[in-house]
Amino acid sequence: MTDRGEPQAYDEKLEKIEIEVLLEAVFLRYGYDFRYYAYPSLRRRIWHRMSLEQLPTISLLQDRVLHQREAFERLLADLSIPVTEMFRDPGMFMAVRGGVLPVLKDAPFLRVWHAGCASGEEAYSMAILLEEEQLLGRSRIYATDISESCLQRARKGVIPIDRMRLYTKNYQAAGGKRTFSSYYEVAHGSATLDAALGERIVFAEHNLVTDRSFNEFQIIFCRNVMIYFNAALRERVHGLLYESLAPGGFLILGGKESVAFTGFASRYEAWNDEFRIYRKVR
Repeated sequence: MTDRGEPQAYDEKLEKIEIEVLLEAVFLRYGYDFRYYAYPSLRRRIWHRMSLEQLPTISLLQDRVLHQREAFERLLADLSIPVTEMFRDPGMFMAVRGGVLPVLKDAPFLRVWHAGCASGEEAYSMAILLEEEQLLGRSRIYATDISESCLQRARKGVIPIDRMRLYTKNYQAAGGKRTFSSYYEVAHGSATLDAALGERIVFAEHNLVTDRSFNEFQIIFCRNVMIYFNAALRERVHGLLYESLAPGGFLILGGKESVAFTGFASRYEAWNDEFRIYRKVR
């Protein structure tokens, strides 16, 4: 807006400067690095947040985010897009059940990493899968995200009851062997997942952009996370995932993601092309 309250003419160059300054400020103030995310997606989400905050300029959004932690948390939720559901893409879980776990069934201990776990539904789904394949007792699931608020929800294992019909359908399509309702209890309009599942899951904050490898895993899920990154950041994260994967381990990506055209393509074999499951061979 001008000093007279009139709308400013759109200036694309100025907008890019403001976005760059906002992302640099977020990185310096809070340690979250969105500077290498795909620009069109970032721009769209920033303008969405400005509309909700009723702010006319990106610079004013930056001022609010720097001085109000709550405003930053709202922006973080927009930029990180915490979207998930239990047994999302049931065919993928069926492929893990029938094609991946049999290969690993004799391993003395299984470590599974869900990178970008959001509110944890995928990690709980994997815990159920491991339980039904009699592997959960010698497994540890690490579920990480950059959002502490998402992780707090994940640790509680509480899901609105209206989602359970879809989740039951997904579970059945994923080859579920029991009655899905045996894995949760209902009270006060919510479903609380079996505490025994959560005991095998470690929820922790981890930033794929800035943090390093923290363990060696037999299975890594990193689904629909890197679609928001630019090419340079995708390559860096692929390096982190490769470093974190045990020899012969499995990397599972989202439907629009691939190891093709990365510097690590020759180090994997395509285990299941349809569901983007790759096995580390080098």
